[in-house]
Amino acid sequence: MSSDLRNDSNNSNNNDVSKREDDEVLHRDPSYFQYYSQLQHQQNMLQDHVRTSAYHSAITFNGPSLFRDRLVMDVGAGSGILSFFAVQAGSKHVYAVEASGMAQKMQVMLKSAKGASGARNPYLADRITIVSSKIEDPSLLNKVPQVDAIISEPIGVLLVHERMLESYIYARDKFLRPGGAMLPSSGTIHLAPLSDAALWNETITKARFWQQDSFYGVDVNPYFAPAFDEYFSSPVVGCFSPTTLMSDSVIHEVDFHTVSMAELKEFVIPVEWNIKYTGVMHGVAGWFDLAFVPPMSSLHQGTAPSAVYMSTGPQSPATHWQQVRMLFKQPLAVNAGQVLRGAILMKVNDQRSYDISAKVIALDYEESVQTSDDALVQLFETKKSRTRTALWYLHEQIYNYSYTGESLEVPRPEAANMYLPVDQLLAESAAPATANSQSYVGGNVDTTIASVQGIPNSVTDFVIKTGSSSMQI
Repeated sequence: MSSDLRNDSNNSNNNDVSKREDDEVLHRDPSYFQYYSQLQHQQNMLQDHVRTSAYHSAITFNGPSLFRDRLVMDVGAGSGILSFFAVQAGSKHVYAVEASGMAQKMQVMLKSAKGASGARNPYLADRITIVSSKIEDPSLLNKVPQVDAIISEPIGVLLVHERMLESYIYARDKFLRPGGAMLPSSGTIHLAPLSDAALWNETITKARFWQQDSFYGVDVNPYFAPAFDEYFSSPVVGCFSPTTLMSDSVIHEVDFHTVSMAELKEFVIPVEWNIKYTGVMHGVAGWFDLAFVPPMSSLHQGTAPSAVYMSTGPQSPATHWQQVRMLFKQPLAVNAGQVLRGAILMKVNDQRSYDISAKVIALDYEESVQTSDDALVQLFETKKSRTRTALWYLHEQIYNYSYTGESLEVPRPEAANMYLPVDQLLAESAAPATANSQSYVGGNVDTTIASVQGIPNSVTDFVIKTGSSSMQI
């Protein structure tokens, strides 16, 4: 199954340039670093409260156990905010590596910390070294020592866009002492089937612009086919309602302590979605979670870790990453109880991003149980009416900001043209309501873990905080 999808991807994109060596300078790097050298773009990230507070909590909560008196590297330091947090948490010294013009702007902050009168942030004085370079520059191996922890915000849309994770992993391999910590420690990609007729209709309407016989006297129909391909290969970035999801998500976890460079550049996410509603699947929705969990090997003796988690999912507060929707050219009708099987291949390209290939098939539950992965390949060929394939280019993302949040009324799946089986629909009123009742995938009850904080002098007891409660275990 995986090799079949890889072959399809290779055939559809023979010009893909996916190999990236440590010393490679991607041709879009000048514009990439120019973008991040502007304070307005740094401000956009800093004002993302979910993002900034998660990093602040992860670093400061682990101050006594991890950062105190330790050497730290900040990869892609940007405004320097993570470096400043690390100093606040007690780090002995921080090496802030930044390749854009922000490196020079950070110097202004550090200079102000040494002001003869009225110094600003004096605690930063002589605690940070700014390294104006890409982390892959070989000369850094002789300039920067091994560190106890690496902090970074190398994350893009769907976790991997912009390919900064490769720089993060390179820093781990070259500069992190054995047993050291990576914060964030892991990321998890979520993918789920999506029913969104409004977005699909909006997209096809844009493409149909080119189906005009006389646009100021010009027949522009020859442009329709490439326009259709372009619109439906462009992921749509923006928030959406969790009620548009037709099943729970499948996940792909990336452990930043152990993942190899090759595993980052190409990976397959097996798909097995148990469809909960009868309706029309218009594509695939995606988002990611981050975990900040330092390993015990990185901590001062006798201390416990404090774990922090954040999600960019549709049930969570919005972030600047938002979510992403990837549309099929032809929607797929599915019934509640069916199983969608297949795989999604993510492979790097030369645009600091990924090409995403998908192949899925709708099977009845019993049919799915009896179908092996090898047999599935044959079904793709014989059951084409139930099969959908797609190719999306993550760097060609477009934006849609039409979703502004749920109304005060409890949303129902039929509002999204998705329909529960009759027995489940009747069961909703037959059983007594409970505080945790949810009538659709991704209801309003917030049970997302916000943080897990270690209890001093214990390595087994933790305080878990969710969106609605706290508990000690």
